[in-house]
Amino acid sequence: MNRLSGQITCIETQGSVAVVDVAVGSLQLTATVLGNPGLWAGWQRGQAVQLLFKETEVALAKNLGGQISLRNRLPARIAAIEWGQLLTRVQLQLEQMAGAGISSVITTRSARKLQLEVGDSVEGLVKSNEMSLLAGTSAGEPA
Repeated sequence: MNRLSGQITCIETQGSVAVVDVAVGSLQLTATVLGNPGLWAGWQRGQAVQLLFKETEVALAKNLGGQISLRNRLPARIAAIEWGQLLTRVQLQLEQMAGAGISSVITTRSARKLQLEVGDSVEGLVKSNEMSLLAGTSAGEPA
């Protein structure tokens, strides 16, 4: 599970849907939260939160250009690659956050097609509905 610490910068709600923007270093990421509005009733701007998302929810792109509907684009460099027969884990060092990293698990076919190598610049892409928020946890504390 990937985990990034940040602070809420904006919350938009309608009925049982909340779209929450979170500043993670210099990145602006978004989580779409579905459920009981009481869940986010106490959330506020500036509040420390954790963004959680599965490694399998991180798509990778090389040389991505143009417009895309994905809100969460994470510029990174490949730090390590663990090749498997069917799946490959790619360790990413986020470019805008010194010391922060995430992992992506993609098919080995896709990794080969992208010709991934350690040191390559890529973007991790995560749909906002795949981001979970853990509020009430200090950004420096493990949740």
